[in-house]
Amino acid sequence: MSGGDRPPLLEVRDLRVHFPVRRGMFGQVRGHVRAVDGVGFTLAAGGETLGLVGESGCGKTTLGRAILKLVPASGGTVRFDGEDVLGAHGAGLKALRRAMQIVFQDPWSSLNPRMTVGAIVAEGIEIHRLARGREKERRVAELLAQVGLPPEAAARHPHEFSGGQRQRIGIARALAVSPRFIVCDEAVSALDVSVQAQVVNLLLDLRERRGLSYLVISHDLAVVRAMSHRVAVMHLGEIVEIGPAEEVLARPRHPYTQALLAAVPRLAPDDGPARIVLQGEPPSPIDPPPGCRFHPRCPLARPECRTAPPPVQQAGPAHEYRCVL
Repeated sequence: MSGGDRPPLLEVRDLRVHFPVRRGMFGQVRGHVRAVDGVGFTLAAGGETLGLVGESGCGKTTLGRAILKLVPASGGTVRFDGEDVLGAHGAGLKALRRAMQIVFQDPWSSLNPRMTVGAIVAEGIEIHRLARGREKERRVAELLAQVGLPPEAAARHPHEFSGGQRQRIGIARALAVSPRFIVCDEAVSALDVSVQAQVVNLLLDLRERRGLSYLVISHDLAVVRAMSHRVAVMHLGEIVEIGPAEEVLARPRHPYTQALLAAVPRLAPDDGPARIVLQGEPPSPIDPPPGCRFHPRCPLARPECRTAPPPVQQAGPAHEYRCVL
C-alpha cells in the first residue's frame, strides 16, 4: 500500500516471513506460519512516523525485525535509501545497521546485566569506530543527557535503574550510532502510564531535533495517535488499512479497524462508537482462510469475501483499505 508524498527513506514491497512448522521424528516440514504475508508500504525521510497496530500475533514485531534483517525474510524487498537490505552482507549490511536501529519492548531483558550503562551505550560507537578514549566517554555522557540521565549513570549497571530509566538507556544505545530510522517495538508498553508519557515526549523531541523517522509498533492507540503521521492496521500477516493517522482513527473503513477502535476503553459508555463483538477465534496463520482473512469473524461479510482476495480501495488521499465494502 502507498505511503506519503515525501521521498521514501524506507520501501517495503511484498515482504513475506514464513516460519516452517516441523513435525515427526525427522522434523519434516508440514506447513508454514505465515507471520508476514505480502506487506508493502513506504516511509518518508526527515521525521515521518508510521504507527503499526493490530492484535497480538498478527505479525507486527516480526515485520519490524524483518525490515532490519533480524529475522530472515521468505520473499519480497526492503530498500533503505535505495539500498537492498535483504540482499546486503558484510560491510554493506554493517553500514545499514548503523542507519537503522531498534528500541525493544522489554527494558529488562534487552540490556546486558553484566555490562555497565556506559559500556552498553558505547558498544555501537566501538563497533562502528566512531570515537575512542575521552571522545567516546564524552559522547556517552552527551547521549545520557539527551535521554534525561545524569553522566554518573554510565558507571552503574542496568539493575540499578527503574523500568523507565532502563528504556531511556535503550533509546540512548539506539541513538549512539546516529541512525536515521528507528523501529520502536512496543517501546512504552511495559512502563507505568505516567512514565509512558515521559518516554513518548522524549521520542517526539528526539524526532524533531534529529530528523528521525520511526516505525511505531503498539497496541496502544493513544500512543499511536500521539506519535504517528500515518497508521497501518495489520491483521493475520497483512496490512488491511493504511492512511493519515487522524483519517484512519476518526473514519476507519475496514471492519477490523472499526472493531479495534470500538474496543478502546472509554470513561462514558456513550462516548464513541458502539462496541463491536467479534465472534469466534482468530484464524490460524498456518492455514489462513481463503478470500478475505477477516471474513470468519467479520459481521459484514458477504459471499464474495469467502472466495476472492479483497481489492485495494481508496477512501481519500493516501488512505487505502482492503475490503469489498
